[in-house]
Amino acid sequence: MRTANAFRYGAGALGLVLIAIGAWRVADQPDPLGVLVWLAGALVLHDGILAPLVLAVGLLLVGRRDRGVLRGALVVAGSLVLVTLPLLVRPGAPPNPSALPLPYGRNLVIVLAAVVVVTAAMIVVLRWRRRPQRSTDGD
Repeated sequence: MRTANAFRYGAGALGLVLIAIGAWRVADQPDPLGVLVWLAGALVLHDGILAPLVLAVGLLLVGRRDRGVLRGALVVAGSLVLVTLPLLVRPGAPPNPSALPLPYGRNLVIVLAAVVVVTAAMIVVLRWRRRPQRSTDGD
């Protein structure tokens, strides 16, 4: 058996074991149906909204010289929103009053604005460095 095939079968077996552990953990929950509904919602959110949105933005960036900087900014901004969003949309008061001591919505907007400013500055610097140099010999 070739090494690539052995790795592929090993990774597949590991994946099946992890799926079985996950199914066992879901079945062990007090409300397994609620967990499955949440997982289905996450699947619909990812495959129905996030993935098409990422593909559309990728198509808009094709051919741009600064697409690497823009992609990096989008990854950072998306990660920030992904981490903060569950804290913002959770209904009711947090069980621990110190869990949300700060205004996370306002702070998210401030950090996203900082990402935009840094990205814009990086694009300006990259364009300035790429501009053609003018000769100063008087020719």
